[in-house]
Amino acid sequence: METKLSQRGFASLLVAAGVLLAAGTTLATEAGFRRFDAPADSGSQEAIHVVLYYPTQDSATAVPMGPFTPTVAINGEPDASIKGLLLLSHGTGGSELGHTSLAESLAKNGYLVAALRHPRDNWQDQSLLSVPGGYYFSERPRQASRVIDAILRDSGWRARIKADAHGPRIGALGHSAGGYTVLALAGGIPDLSRIASHCGTSSEDPIFCSMKRRETNVPTEKISFDGLRDTRVRAVAALAPAGVMFSAQSLATISIPTTIYAGDKDTFLVPRYHAEWLRQNIAKAEYHAIPNAGHYAFMDTPSIPIPLPDGDLRANPEGFDRSAFQKKLAEELNRFFDGALQ
Repeated sequence: METKLSQRGFASLLVAAGVLLAAGTTLATEAGFRRFDAPADSGSQEAIHVVLYYPTQDSATAVPMGPFTPTVAINGEPDASIKGLLLLSHGTGGSELGHTSLAESLAKNGYLVAALRHPRDNWQDQSLLSVPGGYYFSERPRQASRVIDAILRDSGWRARIKADAHGPRIGALGHSAGGYTVLALAGGIPDLSRIASHCGTSSEDPIFCSMKRRETNVPTEKISFDGLRDTRVRAVAALAPAGVMFSAQSLATISIPTTIYAGDKDTFLVPRYHAEWLRQNIAKAEYHAIPNAGHYAFMDTPSIPIPLPDGDLRANPEGFDRSAFQKKLAEELNRFFDGALQ
């Protein structure tokens, strides 16, 4: 009897050890980090610099990169299977590193996150805003689609991304102008007359209007907003998005899973003109109003002051815990994309 009990006990220990090892493997997943360039497709374009965050079993280290510090495995070996590709679009004058905590969380959950640096609309170069006629609104979504093109042309990444009868599983998320960008991929079409009307009558959205007036000039050539929708994108998350420029008719056509977040103390893109306009016109969109949150609640806190039209990027409304909110946001977005793409 004692021998039988010992054998059973040993077997139980083996089972328990297997469970612990499996759990350890899951918990050991880290965010890998690689640089990637989407090449220019024509002489009038430039290469798009991208940071790829992805699941890896290699060890991660905190690596200061300018004002942000990703905790990543630089050039770590990617896991053999990836849940899906998520395109990440930053806001006006932003960076591919400004949302690294969120990207790391999504990567640890099994996603390949492609955070692009928008050409001519980043912290080093904001000249895209100066091009008349709405080129800004046509070019940003096209840049995002070019990144998706480039990743899917890469045999190593494409082989890892899960696919089904509809193709590779792809989603997109974006902050501020990045929110505009991913909603354009989902089917939203800008109507520049809405910006002119809004900024001609509203004194309560001053930062947006001061930045966007240049885009409503009479164009030197006709800018086409045809073909901005990218049907490969199956779900989008828009964080403190710019939205007043979208026509109601085009927003009504968005049928893929959509989630929208807005901080109720956002003065950069006042929610009642932007996020709430989207909420009113995208029939099935989830909407999250975040109490006491400002525009930058969705970005990592930089290590140095970064002055912006409505204050310092590091600043939060009194009593707002950005770190705690971002952990909650990451959990919610992981659930959202898991449900939408699996």
